[in-house]
Amino acid sequence: MMKLNCDLGEFKENNDAEIMPYIDMANIACGFHGSDALTIKKTVQLAVKHQVIIGAHPSYPDVENFGRQSMVLSSDELIAVIQYQVGALQALCHAENTLVTYVKPHGALYNDMMKNLAIFKDICRAVAQLNQRSSQPLALMIQALKNTQPFEQIAKAQNITLYFEAFADRAYQDNGLLVPRSEAGAVLSSNAAVVERCQKLINKLPLLSINNQPLEFQLDALCVHGDTPNAFAMLKALRETINV
Repeated sequence: MMKLNCDLGEFKENNDAEIMPYIDMANIACGFHGSDALTIKKTVQLAVKHQVIIGAHPSYPDVENFGRQSMVLSSDELIAVIQYQVGALQALCHAENTLVTYVKPHGALYNDMMKNLAIFKDICRAVAQLNQRSSQPLALMIQALKNTQPFEQIAKAQNITLYFEAFADRAYQDNGLLVPRSEAGAVLSSNAAVVERCQKLINKLPLLSINNQPLEFQLDALCVHGDTPNAFAMLKALRETINV
């Protein structure tokens, strides 16, 4: 069954408590694009309460732009930034007797890794180093594309399992990448449109780009952003659709 995931723990004032019962996987902010230690800890506690799988949601160090602006970092700096954030979430999870099981980069870092294999390789190196002495290796969640072979080859070399996701609430370009948020129509707010997309994906039908070009993906998960307008109602509708 396709899993629902959502980016959570990003704001002090949030509706995470409403959302958590309807998802399978929570991508929890690590503080570098939003949130604070107490909010993150409370989000972990909610995930434990509802038996939701926990993933780390690291970002560029960019609170000013909510992690949605690309930054130029050296390989060493990017690796350290990711490990610092994931390690902080791992510590909070340890205190709640639970584990981080995967990593999903946030915002511009996510988009950059999907367009630049050098950045993707650095992220894999960061995760692989964290996995060196771990009995529960971290997986890495990335965007499903028409051709994921280059990503799979890099991940395999670092012994990293990949999860592939699509976005319920984002429009796609013809090449399978997301329409930038700066463009009109980039974020979908219609429950009906999102549910229709979910039904197509469940039935292994192509997802349509913003120009109605068919896109076929291998999928493990479907994502809704926690800050999307109407996110709670959207997730509730998707949960009902997936459970049918």
